[in-house]
Amino acid sequence: MEVSNAIEVKKVTKKFKIYFDKGSSLKEKMLFKRRNHYEERMVLRGITFNIKKGEAVGLIGKNGCGKSTMLKMLTRIMYPDSGSIEVRGRVSSLIELGAGFHPDMSGRENIYTNAAIFGLTRKEIDHRINDIIEFSEMEDFLDNPVRTYSSGMYMRLAFAVAINVDADVLLIDEILGVGDVSFQTKCFEKLKEIKKNGTTIVIVSHALEQITRICERTIWIEEGKIKEEGAPEIVHQHYLTHMEEVRLQKKETYREKNGVAEDELPKTLVGGAEQAVRMGNQSVRISGVKIAGESLKEGNLLSVRNSFEISVSYDADASVSGKVVISILRDDNTLYCYLNTFIDTQKYITFNSAGNVILKIDGNYLAVGTYFVQTVILDSEDYVLDFLQHALDFRVVPDVNGFETVPMEHHWILEHSKTEGK
Repeated sequence: MEVSNAIEVKKVTKKFKIYFDKGSSLKEKMLFKRRNHYEERMVLRGITFNIKKGEAVGLIGKNGCGKSTMLKMLTRIMYPDSGSIEVRGRVSSLIELGAGFHPDMSGRENIYTNAAIFGLTRKEIDHRINDIIEFSEMEDFLDNPVRTYSSGMYMRLAFAVAINVDADVLLIDEILGVGDVSFQTKCFEKLKEIKKNGTTIVIVSHALEQITRICERTIWIEEGKIKEEGAPEIVHQHYLTHMEEVRLQKKETYREKNGVAEDELPKTLVGGAEQAVRMGNQSVRISGVKIAGESLKEGNLLSVRNSFEISVSYDADASVSGKVVISILRDDNTLYCYLNTFIDTQKYITFNSAGNVILKIDGNYLAVGTYFVQTVILDSEDYVLDFLQHALDFRVVPDVNGFETVPMEHHWILEHSKTEGK
């Protein structure tokens, strides 16, 4: 193993037996031997990579690609069928929320038990317990049984223990989304601190922005193999594009299999199951919502920094005065952009027969992420004529240079302090 490396993974393979109808008792196993049919599924197919000391690396990929399996083998919970894994130094892991906690023991007792699993002596735990308690912010609940804890409280305690064992390697699997915003921020600040102190970090997460904030490198695993690795900004863009292509292919397959016309396909959020919702008397009816832009790619992929426009087509049964409201929401509901034709122009629109209302966004200040659009047409008394939730979705991706941020309108002011002459 090279001196500069903390982790070396060489040609690792792993497969699992998937039983179709396996007996659960000894009696069933003896009487129904033929039930024990299974198939072997290869999860990892010759994975090879190295991670330097002090480096932070993210593992990404769709569900079932082998990310978590790889992390469990790094912690030695599992072992590879072939190949080798070498990890140098003390390993601390957050693989499963509350793993190693006994539900009937108090939080304080579980701190000692969990820290001992990581290899700390009683004396070392005594020395660190105040830091663990302070970080977890669980002083008022520390002597209660952990079965009374919420999932967020579990996460606080587990994370507080894991980052206070002076580990050389920290492994994290999909738990940083638990807890309130304040504690999440605290966790990220702590991760940056321990990374600065030389700890190697490996994170498995579907929240790509988390990996971008912490990691210098991303490894994309696809069908048990490494598809790409490199700077998070570049790899994430390729991964998002690939996943959107897969989604569109599934949509096309659904259309062909069920003989459904394109405009009759269920409107859903990317990766979601919630169908579009419609309400209102529909005397004016939304007939279509589209997004366009110079940088727009197939699958409604929009490069950050670039302008775009959303057009709303409508049909009217009679002449009605009203307004159009377009809301742009991020899929995690962290952003809400509300745009109203009447507020912006102080004029009502006269809807008659058919027409279009086009919203032009000249300055795209949306951060990288997935967004969906909902559209409402209201009359002059604010009664809903038509409301279409989840009318379309689009994704903002880094630009060709990998930049994820957008320029804001700004200017600089330079003030010089005046010094009195003697």
